Amino acid sequence: MKNNAQPAAPYAWYVVAVLSVAYTVSFIDRQILNLLVEPIRGDLRISDTQISLLQGFAFAVFYSLLGVPIARLADRGNRRNIIAAGMTLWCLMTAVCGLARTFPQLFLARVGVGVGEAALSPPAYSIISDYFPPDRLARATGVYSLGIYAGAGIAMLVGGAAIELIGAADAIVLPVVGELAPWRTTFIVVGLPGLLVAALLFTVREPRRRDPGQRGTAATTRVAWSELWAFLRLRRGVLSMMTVGFCFIGIVIIGVMAWTPTLFIRIHGWSAADTGFAYGLVLLTFGTSGSVIGGLSADWLYARGHRDATLRTAMLASLIALPFAVAMPLVADARLALLLLVPATFLLSAPVGLTAAAIQLTTPNRMRAQVTALYLLVVAFVGTGFGPMAVALTTDFVFADDAMLGHSLAAVAALLTPIGALCLWSACRHLAAVDPGLDLSAPLQRRLAEPGGEA
Repeated sequence: MKNNAQPAAPYAWYVVAVLSVAYTVSFIDRQILNLLVEPIRGDLRISDTQISLLQGFAFAVFYSLLGVPIARLADRGNRRNIIAAGMTLWCLMTAVCGLARTFPQLFLARVGVGVGEAALSPPAYSIISDYFPPDRLARATGVYSLGIYAGAGIAMLVGGAAIELIGAADAIVLPVVGELAPWRTTFIVVGLPGLLVAALLFTVREPRRRDPGQRGTAATTRVAWSELWAFLRLRRGVLSMMTVGFCFIGIVIIGVMAWTPTLFIRIHGWSAADTGFAYGLVLLTFGTSGSVIGGLSADWLYARGHRDATLRTAMLASLIALPFAVAMPLVADARLALLLLVPATFLLSAPVGLTAAAIQLTTPNRMRAQVTALYLLVVAFVGTGFGPMAVALTTDFVFADDAMLGHSLAAVAALLTPIGALCLWSACRHLAAVDPGLDLSAPLQRRLAEPGGEA
């Protein structure tokens, strides 16, 4: 029988690579809508606020709610197969977005994308944590998280090119559906190839479950709800502050990603193709590198005894990003805005994978996917659901002027980033007081059962 030693590094990194590709595809399918805002608004005759519902709330509501039951299944079953099934669904639903003829139809199709993508991250983080020791976990989750920016960047590049090519080609006419506008064809062209990546997932082996700090021991996989809630009570200080902090920072990150393409198209007069090429390169180059370097920086601090390394790195990166994120949408020159977008993207990408690493490092194996899903339930619902909406509501109801989109972006970043950083600082203080023992041994279980007990 195969022993429980830590898996070989080359294969472990292969697993991260495959999961990162899946995450990249998820963000391509999630973010392609951001480049298509203006033609969708024109065809469906909807407002910025309705667009924001498609960008965020339609996707986030079931993405966040279904994450918990799916994660509970992942903590007991085959995580790889769960991811593959979810990926098949979201790729098909992305293509269905192109067939929608009304706002409600497109809304429901986006809900379907969110349902499928709910099956990805909680099982993926759990798999990665079983392939890497604690002192290398942040860099692994950082590499996985670069899929956010790789996917968004490719969505911009491919989407811009597709719009230009499809717009120049003869109209596509399908039986029953009829003629497809370029934005509709773009959804179909982008969505269906992801099915090939879903098949690639079957080259990933389901790993043995391990607890951090207990290398060589397989973790049990069944957790009673009472045990899960007892653990959450024990870690309530650090988990609550971490979650609230990343909610605020997530609103800023998702809001910037959602509305930056429209900023360059609507305010600076760029074409969708030019915007997709420029912003896509920024996301691919500086978003992905920021995610990786953020993970490496956190691992460097963790190896030197800083248990709050992941949270500390995320807090500092978001604060340094603040002036760039505020100035970028306000400057009148498009080239200067693009230049400011580089450090803003680089620094805001760093926190994305770090909170997941912090959860894995403070959670026993057999409940990691569930705790991650509970975290995503809140952060995805608030960050993804309200990130685009916060900007759109500010544009539609505070400034009441589509041309004030840049001011809306700046206001959201200036207000929410410091609040998020303050919450992460509080999480660091709570983490310093937490018992470093991560196992749920009998003595710890008794402590968990004590009313109001916190380490």
